[in-house]
Amino acid sequence: MTSSELWSRETAERYDAEEAGNSSAAALEPTLAFLAALADGGRALEFAIGTGRVGVPLRERGVPVTGIEFSPHMAAVLRRKVDEETLPVVIGDMATTVVPGGFTLVYLVYNTLTNLLTQDEQVECFRNAARHLEPGGRFVVELGVPPLRFLPPGQVAVPFDVSEGHLGFDTFDLVDQLLVSHHLTRDGADGRYRRDASRHRYAWPAELDLMARIAGLALERRVADWDGSPFTQDSAKHVSVWRKPA
Repeated sequence: MTSSELWSRETAERYDAEEAGNSSAAALEPTLAFLAALADGGRALEFAIGTGRVGVPLRERGVPVTGIEFSPHMAAVLRRKVDEETLPVVIGDMATTVVPGGFTLVYLVYNTLTNLLTQDEQVECFRNAARHLEPGGRFVVELGVPPLRFLPPGQVAVPFDVSEGHLGFDTFDLVDQLLVSHHLTRDGADGRYRRDASRHRYAWPAELDLMARIAGLALERRVADWDGSPFTQDSAKHVSVWRKPA
């Protein structure tokens, strides 16, 4: 059984509205171009496809996409956009669920790897990606770099958004390599705020490279964002590409 927390129906119903800024054609173009190039005319498998923010427009670009999604509520929202024949989705966890066929691309975006709360499960996720890849295929992960250097001495919280409609901050358990992402979101015209929190296991790029090696994959490329900008010590996130030997 996966340690991932199950996204509720309520969360799934408001997800697209809350992520509208990250879902526009302009915002998604670098992501779609990056993934379509790596798919190279083959099939793509998206782990944790959610409501199809990336998978649906990638399919519209001509890449055959299949999805694995742990939350049936998120998958139900996706199904309103596209039918099962056009974009198949299997309900299950991304660490162990197997779908038929081989893929030239498996991808996992938007920090979703951290939904797996143990190192063992994250390793199994890499193994599952390798299991689905054809020889020469690639596994792509988009993941934030843990912002631990921003922690003042003796503190465990780092804010990542302070705006009129939203306050977001992460609290860190440095022993177990876990974080809790806290959100206070203005909800409605009466000025009330909704509070949400989710647990995650953060991981450094070097740890992911070791997970990939365990799964038989080798690092091919690491960049700071989907536009291909160089990854440096100041990068807040990375997009990493591991390749299965041909």
